[in-house]
Amino acid sequence: MPIEILMPALSPTMKEGNLAKWTKKEGDKIKSGDVIAEIETDKATMEVEAVDEGVLGKILVSEGTENVAVNTCIALILEEGEDKKALDSYAAKTSAPAKTEEKKEENKVVENKTSVSDAVVVSKPQRQSFASDKVKASPLAKRIAKDEGVSLIQISGSGPHGRVIKDDVLEFLSGGAAKSGVVRRNSQEFYTVKNNNMRKVIAKRLLESKQNVPHFYLSCELNISKLQELRSSLNEVATIDESGKPSYKISVNDLIIKATAMALKQVPMANSSWSDDAVLVYNNIDISMAVAIDGGLITPIIKNADQKTIQAISNESKQLAKKAREGKLQPEEFQGGSFSISNLGMFGIDNFSAIVNPPQSCILAVSRAVDKPIVENGQIKVATMMNVTLSSDHRSVDGAVGAEFLKALRRYIENPILMLL
Repeated sequence: MPIEILMPALSPTMKEGNLAKWTKKEGDKIKSGDVIAEIETDKATMEVEAVDEGVLGKILVSEGTENVAVNTCIALILEEGEDKKALDSYAAKTSAPAKTEEKKEENKVVENKTSVSDAVVVSKPQRQSFASDKVKASPLAKRIAKDEGVSLIQISGSGPHGRVIKDDVLEFLSGGAAKSGVVRRNSQEFYTVKNNNMRKVIAKRLLESKQNVPHFYLSCELNISKLQELRSSLNEVATIDESGKPSYKISVNDLIIKATAMALKQVPMANSSWSDDAVLVYNNIDISMAVAIDGGLITPIIKNADQKTIQAISNESKQLAKKAREGKLQPEEFQGGSFSISNLGMFGIDNFSAIVNPPQSCILAVSRAVDKPIVENGQIKVATMMNVTLSSDHRSVDGAVGAEFLKALRRYIENPILMLL
């Protein structure tokens, strides 16, 4: 009897995924532990290993299929010595939901039953018509202009009697239009970027957060001059390996992670989640750091950040960010966390407010560092200042708790030597 290969649940919240690729083909021998397919979840593309041995007899769901429900039978394995005829008579207990086809059928029904006045019609942008007959141009020039969506009226001809020739159109397309002050409008008004699973999940979670979580925001400006001095000192004493690279390279963000963890240890109520029965205060300080990747955002976790050295945090954060961009994070590396940090300072952002990442209660938005004059002990001096904004769930974190956390954070940021004690 053929063995079913089912669509696996690669995370506790996964209900469906995309079958990105088959790494084995029909007729291939399979051993337990062999990678047989790649599944795209809402956060990453992950490998699926076989748990049974035999021959891959039949692939039921082709690669590239989207929205395959968990526990759907995606292929059949023949045991050693089993006849291929068993595949013909075997009926899988579960089958892949043909959502795309169902939607197509539903659309056909709507098109047949709905009148033109009631239907919502999305039309494809059409090329504008051109008065080519009024302009003298060579047939080749007319064809190129039509293909590129250019009106011949806008082009000055250099041919006999002002006739537009091929070179005139090509010069116009290569920038001659800008030099002459002529505005060229793209005939295609827009293009689409398909929403992948990650983008859909992000949109759903952010909408739920803004609708259900009563956000409040607290901002303050921190002097990071001493923090940068500590960073430079630590990087200068880093050991050099055989390849000539330093053993670590600490960033300002690494120090912020460490300072945040220390502040949470001092103000544990900010390291919490809301539930209807009670506020859950986490015993472990796990910092989720937002990382931008192709198609979305993911938050790998530095676990027990309060107990790790700055060097360890630096190395781990770089490894996690690299795995995130390569789509190789394991579920336990990005699911969970007790507090989030989103840093947009590298993009030159002066101030922003982030959206709370449920079920967490808080997220810290970090902006860029700027040198500016400040008054210290009655004297004006230049210092490096950075704005941070704490977004909190007001159900579990009161304003006083948020302010207390930022006060503790300021203490560690402006006196970074405390993080080393």
